[in-house]
Amino acid sequence: MITIKDKTFVPFIPADAIQERIQELAKQINQEYADKRPLIVVVLNGAFLFAADLAKQLTIACEITFIRVASYAATESSGQLKQILGLNESIEGRDLIVVEDIVDTGFTLHEVCKQLRDKQPASLTIATLLFKPTALKEPLDLHYVGFEIENRFVVGYGLDYDGLGRNTQDIFVLA
Repeated sequence: MITIKDKTFVPFIPADAIQERIQELAKQINQEYADKRPLIVVVLNGAFLFAADLAKQLTIACEITFIRVASYAATESSGQLKQILGLNESIEGRDLIVVEDIVDTGFTLHEVCKQLRDKQPASLTIATLLFKPTALKEPLDLHYVGFEIENRFVVGYGLDYDGLGRNTQDIFVLA
């Protein structure tokens, strides 16, 4: 159990299960992109740990870049995308893998993908560590999903509560 600010969280997904699932996702990506050189587009801040561990398992030639967006206020999605830091690379004709920490409503990722598709990549797939299917309000094609979870608030392993709690190996859920 951990306490962050005014909330208590209990263990939810242990570090070993996370790492095992990341290895499985990396194996799938390595097979599907064996003859390509994708650009891994990491959505900061939450996906940084997932992306780092995933990248360490990739054996394919790839490049990594980062974008930063925000759509959360405390424990609720605001539904408003705020792009803070964008791409510097040209992505036209490139195969993209967008790496996200969590997909709940889908609003943020839908808008991110729309903006990326406007730049005419050859392909765009999504890899997310966590997916809350019952919270989804904007349809998305999630090609790589680490874990489907219920619609509860989680922290740890890159996910935060008002900026805190990202620095754990495990994922915790609001008690």
